[in-house]
Amino acid sequence: MLRHLWLIGFLAAIVSALHLEVLASNNPSPVCIRDFVGQDQLVVITIHSSGHRGDGQVLDLKVTDSVGNVHAKKKDIYGKTKVAFTSHSAVAFDVCFTNSASGPHMGSKQVELDIESGAAARDWNAVQAMEKLKPNEVELRRSNEMLREISDELSYLKLREERMRNTNESTNSRVKWFSVLIILALIGLGVWQIQYLRTYFKAKHII
Repeated sequence: MLRHLWLIGFLAAIVSALHLEVLASNNPSPVCIRDFVGQDQLVVITIHSSGHRGDGQVLDLKVTDSVGNVHAKKKDIYGKTKVAFTSHSAVAFDVCFTNSASGPHMGSKQVELDIESGAAARDWNAVQAMEKLKPNEVELRRSNEMLREISDELSYLKLREERMRNTNESTNSRVKWFSVLIILALIGLGVWQIQYLRTYFKAKHII
């Protein structure tokens, strides 16, 4: 257990916020970061962006998943912005920024992006206050939930691998039988052509 806790602490320590530079343009292209979330998991996205309102740049935020659901959409963000949503299924989602230039000067905005999901996204201070837990009890509970999420993720990946393997085996089997049918069809066509030519030559008294 202590080794698992150390591993979780190490992973949490090396994870840091992403830093992006979003260039301003009259016709901006979105700058997106993709992440993956499990089913029924809380996702909290924290954004720190440079600039201020009226600085000639309009930074917009949009969060969508690969299914097409829009989870968040904010216009003209600056400073600290936080959005949260709960996933309905295991799915990939994109956090996209567009920076529109509203003045003659083209610039850019610096964006610091932090994405947390599952146990990492919960407000453990509120949990501690509500359930009157000691700090070490809160840390142990948080670590247990993170271990459970890692286990669920590994199980999902294993199931996905099995499905892909079954699909590949089924596809290979179909390709094999399709190839056999093509070979038999070619053989049949060749035999028919030989018989046709023999009949034709006999009719012409060539053979």
